[in-house]
Formats: sequence, structure tokens, C-alpha cells
Amino acid sequence: MVAGQRLVDIFQPTHYDIYLDINRVTKDISGKVAIKGNAKQTEILLHQKFMTVQRVMIDDQVVNATVDDDSETIAFTAPHTGEMTIYVDYTAPLTDTMMGIYPSYYQINGEKKQLIGTQFETTAARQAFPSIDEPAAKATFSLAIKYDEQAGETIIANMPEEKVIDGVHYFAETVKMSTYLVAFAFGDMQSKLTQTKSGVQVGVFSTKAHQASELNFALDIAKRAIEFFEDYYQTPYPLPHSWQLALPDFSAGAMENWGLVTYREAYLALDENNASLEMKQRVATVIAHELAHQWFGDLVTMQWWDDLWLNESFANMMEYVAIDALEPDWHIWELFQTSEAASALQRDATDGVQSVHVQVEEPAEIDAIFDGAIVYAKGSRMLVMVRALIGDDALRRGLKAYFEAHQYGNARGANLWAALGQAAGIDLTTMMNTWLEQPGYPVLTVEVVDGQLQVRQQQFFIGNGVDQARQWQIPLNSNYAAVQELMVTNKLVLGDYKTMRQNAGTPFRLNVGNTAHFIVNYEPDLLQEILSDIDNLDAITQLQLLQDLRLLAEGRQISYAVIVPLLRSFANSHSGVVNTALYQVVNNLKKFVTADTKAESQLQQLVNQLSVNQFTRLGWQGQSDEAVANQVSRPVIVNASLYAQNEVAISSAHELVMTNRAALVALPADVRADILANEVKRYGNRALFDQLLSDYQTTSDGGYQRDIMTALTKTKDVDLIKEIITSFKNSDVIKPQDLRGWYSGILNNDQGQQLAWDWLRDEWAWLEKTVGGDMEFTTYITVTAAVFKTAKRLAEFKDFFEPKLDTPGLGREITMDVNVIAGRVALITDEKTAVHQAISKEA
Repeated sequence: MVAGQRLVDIFQPTHYDIYLDINRVTKDISGKVAIKGNAKQTEILLHQKFMTVQRVMIDDQVVNATVDDDSETIAFTAPHTGEMTIYVDYTAPLTDTMMGIYPSYYQINGEKKQLIGTQFETTAARQAFPSIDEPAAKATFSLAIKYDEQAGETIIANMPEEKVIDGVHYFAETVKMSTYLVAFAFGDMQSKLTQTKSGVQVGVFSTKAHQASELNFALDIAKRAIEFFEDYYQTPYPLPHSWQLALPDFSAGAMENWGLVTYREAYLALDENNASLEMKQRVATVIAHELAHQWFGDLVTMQWWDDLWLNESFANMMEYVAIDALEPDWHIWELFQTSEAASALQRDATDGVQSVHVQVEEPAEIDAIFDGAIVYAKGSRMLVMVRALIGDDALRRGLKAYFEAHQYGNARGANLWAALGQAAGIDLTTMMNTWLEQPGYPVLTVEVVDGQLQVRQQQFFIGNGVDQARQWQIPLNSNYAAVQELMVTNKLVLGDYKTMRQNAGTPFRLNVGNTAHFIVNYEPDLLQEILSDIDNLDAITQLQLLQDLRLLAEGRQISYAVIVPLLRSFANSHSGVVNTALYQVVNNLKKFVTADTKAESQLQQLVNQLSVNQFTRLGWQGQSDEAVANQVSRPVIVNASLYAQNEVAISSAHELVMTNRAALVALPADVRADILANEVKRYGNRALFDQLLSDYQTTSDGGYQRDIMTALTKTKDVDLIKEIITSFKNSDVIKPQDLRGWYSGILNNDQGQQLAWDWLRDEWAWLEKTVGGDMEFTTYITVTAAVFKTAKRLAEFKDFFEPKLDTPGLGREITMDVNVIAGRVALITDEKTAVHQAISKEA
């Protein structure tokens, strides 16, 4: 093959007949596949992984085949080119890596059971059946599945079941689609069904470990989301059903398999009567994200993985568009500002970060580009920026044209910009290429020079960065009407500031609404003008000021000591986004202090002064009709109050635990994690530890499980920390899908950091074997770098990870995270004294 050539360029499949015989006891798969297609040459390659191939035939002729596990292929010579049917008989294993066809494990009344499911994205369909396992190799699929079926079990797939003959379940032929979207599952399941206005069957499926009522919330959101998207896209949902399935073991958050979407249980099953607003929002946005994909990703699919953003960035934006329409009282775009925008701005400021559009070839490289802060968060910010620029009507017209032109096929980013640009009557391609093809983003410095208001752009870095004179086409979104819409040069002279200021009657600002991906560094006088009017600024503007000041301090363009005196100006806000942004700054100050020192005590005093009135106002639990802003603010304020050693908060949290000791799950869900963490840290004992760990293993409530993990990793008892770490490799206690959270929690614990770090280094080979095949593996490096802040830890990090720089998929992350830690160490060294003085003065 020529370098960079795709297998689909040699053989284009048109239809697969797939027969699978799956034995759960022996963990064996016996398969037969017949692939109809067109060969451009006689030397043909199919993808496979972990397979034993018994026979390959072309039409009715057996051919010699060579299996190459390194390239994950089967190679053979066809007797002719053109139309043919390739037959392959093979066996393959069920895996325990949460990739391919694999068992999920769960318990009911102490009995261990399993549910078989699939995860084929990115390149794991080839573990299930020989194929051209590339996005552009779209075909139709007919599934026939036999398994060691027990009475009462259910099997579901992308399409409806048509018949069962001799224990073989036959499913209707799919529409034309990519291999990574094929899905099925079987086991002892329960379900709830409904129907959309247009007649699409919608169902939610789970194991019977869940209460049936836990499926109601997801069913309602899924039904309404499909109805919303059919209207918004002006394109019907093209399949007869949309099943949502909760898998007990699942490495990602969810997966958009066409017609059979799979989820982590925590992101689908939900107890509405005792779920936090955060969990409701998370479940709803995850469902909306995956259902947005049914059109954007499934109906029209990226040509190759380098355009992954085309799937994920768009679905990430549309989850907010949909939920904003379905649940307007949630003000979900505020969550976008405090989560997606904040994540993208932080990650994208590190030198070496990938661009949104990035070249990839090998499977490990493909898995490594699923950077949540870039492909998802930054990419969705790009699309929000476009939506703000062209308007919703043009966006919808453009999408309708895009779907009509490319349905059941593949597309590239240029096709989307062409469709949206034509609908809006502007050239989007040139502008968007500056954002998608380049890593990073600009800081716009605003100053008055010789009376003239000037703006200049330069790439913004946190830590060391090599300025490569990158330039962006920037929607300025100014509050001054006289300012042009787009900045396409490095510097702009906008005009006489006094005149402009007098005409506008308000301080000058850029990026109004915080919809564009840049930050602003106003010269001190201009910043002071904005801050002097703080009470009249809307919540998003206040968030933006805090966000930009924090980033500028991280990037060494201002001092953190300058920000400390400003914090009181925001402390009494009733806005959820302002409180979230304020305590993001406060939490960043913690890195400058060491536990149990005078400096930490002074920071705690300051945090208490900032939060005490808010804690009194909000308390532990709101009313049923309480404003969403209060529900968002409460966990932020509670967390701050407990850190601040607020005696009322500490003692009343303990009282809540004592009152609810028999059923800790009944604690107020919005603040349950903080209540439990307070108890573990300050009143913890063996009995509490055992109770929480037992609850963790037996509850079906994903939110409660997460809260327990948060709490138990805060213990100060080193023996209990060691016990937790001993369970890291015990999947009966901590599932591999949840291990990263436990590891990160212990690493963040001063009493546990050394133990967790030693474990990671000692068990790296086991970790790579256990979770190394999925897109989350590199995040173990990321979460480690997020904690380390000393020169000693930096040296240890480099010693361990730099020898792994050539490991496929790891090099970029290692290089970036060395930079992240080094930048943090330098920042603390240089700023610590000034920050301590500022905190001392304010406290």
C-alpha cells in the first residue's frame, strides 16, 4: 500500500451479512461474514484484530490469506477485480477491555451477572468482524446473532429484530452506515418505551439492578430531543427506533451507535427524586449530544478521523441548543460558559496542544485525538462563534442543505463551511480555517496610545510557549457600534478613545456574550472603568472578567496578587455562573499555600469572609421551586465554606450525616459529596468507611457512587488510603471505567499522593493492558499533571514519562504536561510571596 492510502480505496464494501455465535461461558465468538463490494485491484486487505481466520473465499473460490496482527489486517489475492463477495470464517475472543464485543458485570442480590454489549469506535469493529473499518467505507449490514440464551433474556441492535430461527436472531438490514456505528447487546434487561410525534419508537434499556422508575427521566429527554432535532434539522430521523442502553461497564461517557446508543449507567439511569441538578443536566446533555449525532455523525459522517471535530464539536454545541429548548428554566448556556468554555481556554493555552483539525493515521493516534477540551469543548466554541455570527435561521438552512447533499455519505469540514456560508451569504471557510487548523488562541491587548484606542492580537500561553506569529480572524463582538465586526490583522487602531467613549456612554468591551474563543487584557485604566460599573454588568460579563483575569494571571501577564483584592466585588452575587467563576479563581489560589500553614489559614479566613453570607442565605437544601441559580451556587458555596473551616457548616454537615446515617443516599444530592467528604475528613472512622464502600458496591445510583468516591478519597487515615489503593486492581470493588476518578482523588490527597503516584508507576503495564485500548488512557497522564506543583514532582514526572514519548498516542500528552507542571512550578515560585501578602492584607 502507498503511505496514507485507505483500505476503502482498494475495496469498497456495499453490504455485510454477519453471523455471530457467542458463548459467554468460554468467552468465544465464532463468526462468518459475507462482504459484497467492489475491488479496484486484486491485492486486497481487510481489517481484523485478535482473530483466528479459518477460511477466506471469494465468491466460490478459496484463497490463501495472511493475517498480520501488527497492521491489523488480512491480506489475500482476488482472482479478479470488480464486483465480488468475500467470505471469511473466523473465531475471536470476548474481551474484558470495554472494546469490541465485551461483557459488562453487575450484581443483583449478591449474584454476579453480565450483559454483553459493544463499543466499536474508533477501530474496534475489526475485533467483531473482518471489515473495511474506516468511516468512509459505508455499507449496509444484516446481523444474525446466536448466543447461549437464557429464558427471559433480551437482544437488541441498530435495527428491529425480524425473526428468530433455531435460536438465531435476525435483524433488519441497516441503512448505509460506517462500521464503528454497528451495535448490539443481549442479557437480562428491562425497558420502557414510547413514541415520538413522527412515529419513531424510543426506548430506554438497563439491567434489572436499577429501579424501573430510573428510566423515566431519560425516556422523556430522548423522546423530546428526537422531536426537537427533527424540527431543527428539518430532516426526519431515518430509522424505525432509537434505543438508549445503559451498560454497567463502559469506558466513554456514551456512544452514538445508530439506533442503539450506549451509555455509562450514571449518564442514563437517574432517580429524579434525589438527583442533583448537575446530574440531571449531565444526563440530559449527554442524551441530547448522542441524539444530535444520529444526524451529525451517523447520517453524515466525517470522511476520516482527522475531521473528528465535525462529529463531536457539532454534537457538543447541539446538546446545549436542544436542552435550552427542552428545559429553558435550566439556563443551560450558563453551564456551557463555566464548563466547556473554561475547559477549552485552559487546555488550549498550553504550547504543543493539538489543533481541532489534526492529521492522524494509526489507531493509537486516532484514539489520542479525543481531547475533550479541544475536539469537544473548543470545537463547540468555534461553532457557537459561527452561530452568533450568522444567526440561527442561516444555521438551520445551511444544515438542511448539508444533510440533503451528504446524507448516507461522508463529508469534510469544508463541506460544512460551504453550506453554512452559502446560507448566510458570507465566506466562513477562510475565517474558520484560522481557528481549526491552528492550535491555541489569541489574547487581545486593549490600550489607549496617544489618545487612540488600539487592539492587538498575540497567541496566549500558560507556561513556556514558542510564539510562531499565528494570526486569527476574530469576531470582535464589541459593545461599541463603530468597531468593525472582524479583526483580520495583528493590530487595529479603532479611533479617538474619548470621542468613542462619550458617544457610547459606557466602558469599552470586547467579546460581548463571551461567544468567541479569545481573552482580553485591558490596560489598567480601561479595566478599572469596567470594574467600577460592576453592579450594572450582566452575569456573563462578570464571569468573563473573572475568567480572563484568572487566565492572564496563569499566563503571567498580570499577577494573581492583583486579582485578590477584586474578589469581594463578586462575593454577594446571586448568579450561579458568577459564583462558579469566582471560586474557580479561589481554588486556583490554593496552589500557593501549603496545608496546615499560616498561609493556608489566612486563605481560609478570606474564603470564609467571601462565602459566609452566601452560606447563610442558601443553607443545605432549597425549596422545590427554587431558582436554578441557587441550585448551581449551593454546592460551590458549601464546598468553599467547608474549606474555610466555617464552624456552622462543619457541625451542621455532621448533624445531617447523623440524622441520615441509616441511608446516606438520602442526603441532599446537590451537596451530598461535600457533606460526606466533610464527615470522612473530620469525623471518619472504620465503620463509616465500611458503610460507604459497601454502599458504593451495591447502589445502582451513579450520582451516589461518584459522591462516595469523592468522599472516601479525602480520608486522612493512611491505612484506609492503602486499602483503597489495594482495590484499584479489583474490578469487583472499583470498575476500570471508574479507576481514574479514584486515582485522581487519592493523588489530590496530601496523605495519599505519594502512595497513588507510586502505584501508577509500579502498575503502568497493568493499567496499559487494562484500559490502554481506549481513548481515555492518556488522561491518566493529564490528571497526574493537574496535581503536581513542585520541582521534585516535575523531575519524577519527567523521569517516568519521558522514556515513553515514542509510545503511540502518548507523546503529545507527555510533552504538554511536562510544560504544564513546569509552568505551575515557576508561577508558584515567582508569585507565592506576593500572593501571600495580598491574601494576608484582605483576610
